[in-house]
Amino acid sequence: MSLSLTYECKPDSNFPLSKREMLHMSEQLLKVLKIEGFDYDLKITDDSAIAEINQEFLGCVGPTNVLSFPFSEEPDIAENKYLGEIVLSVDTLARETVLYGQAPEEHIVRLLAHALLHLAGYDHGQEMYSLTDTAVESVSPIFRQRTVGWQ
Repeated sequence: MSLSLTYECKPDSNFPLSKREMLHMSEQLLKVLKIEGFDYDLKITDDSAIAEINQEFLGCVGPTNVLSFPFSEEPDIAENKYLGEIVLSVDTLARETVLYGQAPEEHIVRLLAHALLHLAGYDHGQEMYSLTDTAVESVSPIFRQRTVGWQ
């Protein structure tokens, strides 16, 4: 598994995980979701940048929490080890953790699991929601009890 992790915004206390922790979280998510050994890119950004991407590529106005860009329109994980790109906004993450009453670490796991499933070819529906919940239950406890900032 190779994760290309890029921070495209200033360090923010609303994003509580270090690069090392994000790599570990990614490994755990891929394992739980049974898509181990796959590569993807993850960009951590702010609302301004994700709003521009949302407008340019999806025609939607305003920021969102996470965007997934699969490598191909019909992902075939049997033939391609590169899944695609995920863009996550720390600003929206911070607002949603308050709104949903979740720890930031738990919400990051939920958003990344959801995005990874999109990259692997899943669409919204019961199977995707069930797999996302399983990932949150399995991976969140690993990160929930620590208080490490950006590194």
